Amino acid sequence: MRSIRTALPSSILAPSSAVTPPPDAPLPEIVQVGAEVLRARAAEVPLADITSSEMQRLVKTMIEVMRVAPGVGLAAPQIGVGLRLFVLEDKPEYMARTTAADREARGRVPVPLKVFFNPVLRLLGERKATYLEGCLSVAGFVALVERSFEAEIEGTDEHGAPHAWRVGGWPARILQHETDHLDGTLYIDRMQTRSFAKVD
Repeated sequence: MRSIRTALPSSILAPSSAVTPPPDAPLPEIVQVGAEVLRARAAEVPLADITSSEMQRLVKTMIEVMRVAPGVGLAAPQIGVGLRLFVLEDKPEYMARTTAADREARGRVPVPLKVFFNPVLRLLGERKATYLEGCLSVAGFVALVERSFEAEIEGTDEHGAPHAWRVGGWPARILQHETDHLDGTLYIDRMQTRSFAKVD
């Protein structure tokens, strides 16, 4: 979830070893809106493959790309890999420009690094929240997006172990944003169109 560089070829639609960079390769660029991989449903990762060296390398690459950007989440399709996988992390330093009141209103709290393979998301309750949202794959823009305030996710971590997380506020928004990526949905599909704006 929300700014860097240019796009990988839009023809990269499915998982393959060709799109998992070797250990010493430069970081891949973040795919930008218009690439087909961002509009396709990503493929499930077989449980037996999650702990493979290739998947571990992919997870490490995604974490590095997310941190360099920087962003609070990154889905595999955003680097051209059509797999149901995302990483997320919200560090205290990312919140330095926000006030305590704003963090409290949004339910924004630090989130340690988390990895989800094959996530299944469930929205909880009736409460909704509308805030500005951006995306690393729609670089330079933000818009207001309404999301459920609380969500629960189940998936598999990078060690092949099942894990679940129930959360509200900003972390729940990140989960919804990243899970959308795995289904070919971008925040611009959900935004209040008149709020769409360019940022520096």
